[in-house]
Amino acid sequence: MNCSISGEVPEEPVVSTKSGLLYEKRLIERHISDYGKCPVTGEALTMDDIVPVKTGKIVKPRSLTAASIPGMLGMFQNEWDALMLSNFALEQQLHTARQELSHALYQHDAACRVIARLKKERDEARSLLAQAERQAPLPASAATANVSALSNGKRAAESEDMGPGGKRMRPGVSDSIIAELTECNAALSQQRKKRQIPPTLAPIDALERYTQLSSHPLHKTNKPGITSIDINLSKDIVATGGVDSSAVLFDRTSGEILSTLSGHSKKVTSVKFVAQNDVFLSGSADKTVRIWQGSEDGKYDCRHILKDHTAEVQAVTVHATNNYFVTASLDTTWCFYDLSSGLCLTQVEDPSNSMGYTSAAFHPDGLILGTGTTGATVRIWDVKSRGNVANFDGHTGAVTAISFSENGYFLATAAHDGVKLWDLRKLKNFRSFELYDQDTPTNSVDFDHSGSYLAIAGSDIRVYQVGSVKAEWNCIKTLPDLSGTGSSSNSPWLNPSLFLIAS
Repeated sequence: MNCSISGEVPEEPVVSTKSGLLYEKRLIERHISDYGKCPVTGEALTMDDIVPVKTGKIVKPRSLTAASIPGMLGMFQNEWDALMLSNFALEQQLHTARQELSHALYQHDAACRVIARLKKERDEARSLLAQAERQAPLPASAATANVSALSNGKRAAESEDMGPGGKRMRPGVSDSIIAELTECNAALSQQRKKRQIPPTLAPIDALERYTQLSSHPLHKTNKPGITSIDINLSKDIVATGGVDSSAVLFDRTSGEILSTLSGHSKKVTSVKFVAQNDVFLSGSADKTVRIWQGSEDGKYDCRHILKDHTAEVQAVTVHATNNYFVTASLDTTWCFYDLSSGLCLTQVEDPSNSMGYTSAAFHPDGLILGTGTTGATVRIWDVKSRGNVANFDGHTGAVTAISFSENGYFLATAAHDGVKLWDLRKLKNFRSFELYDQDTPTNSVDFDHSGSYLAIAGSDIRVYQVGSVKAEWNCIKTLPDLSGTGSSSNSPWLNPSLFLIAS
């Protein structure tokens, strides 16, 4: 007879006096201790109701699988298969655990990087604030008001140094800075009179043979487009600003990307190298300008974040001293900065002008600043007095680019309707180029460093030989758009025989 619970022959059989059912002793004892009922009938049951049954010793028959060699081999095969399946499941669990650990470590590393960057920006902001307070101390009443604005050891946003009318106080351009600018102007003007055309300048027949040498995708493909470009001639490094909010430093000789500078939250509208100290500037539509400092390992670190504008920064231009630079913005102001400290010395706003600035460039001698506006006007400024000394009208649409010739006499400006050339001595327009149809704007215009050639970028690139006010400016080369975008955004000169096209 078999046990009513296990269905097997019991080793210690017992019988219930109530139901007459046969059980294995150890199984019924455990069931009664847990439930106090008969497992079959459900009646109340105690160990007093259980009577042992005496039987002879039972020999369990050998299973059929272990009774022959083929059966044993099959049993071993089944055990081996079960072992392999178990091992495979364990390996999958191990792989999943490793992936989760790797992801957790990556998140931890990213968090550490973000924390380090935020701490660095905080320290830079504190340093700038301390420096501004040293250079332009507040009156006692304002200092008292600022103390009351402190909360939890942090300076409130409203406690920035403000002057009358709620405007930020600026230290201004000192007499020593004006003397430095004047001295630089005198030296460069004197050199220009003796300067000869370099022997390495590419002749016209060489320009006529220009073809595309290479093409390099530098920015993210999900946000394509290069908005600005500049070149470090001493190191043969090209910098580009993109719609993808990053600036890329590219080694033209090796054809490799040296560094991708991230930090801006919107497109980078202007990039500029500073000839000395391995410094790089970037302006962005996120209203900020960043100063990047190069290191020995070839990487660039953000040294200052400038937040003086209230609208998109459209242009950055570096003074010939390499100690100062100017930013122009759609907020109708331009700022004059000290490069070493990142301090805005003055922010110029013309009350009579309601047009934002779209482009800016220093005259080669450094005492004149040209700015293009959204209202198609080119405004010329005296840097020493920050006064508007001349305005050039005649364009249609926003002025997209301006470029001074190295001879100091000519100014080229680009807008939706084409390119205009201006004589700075007589303050008049002496030539215009209407190169494209009304739906194709002119994006860029740029004199080469010798002042012998002028490049114009629109739906293609055209190179002109620089003439004079009366002599013709002949187009000596037209380079088609090979990018497929139908637009070339910049055409800065790389050296006397090469220049780059960004699209």
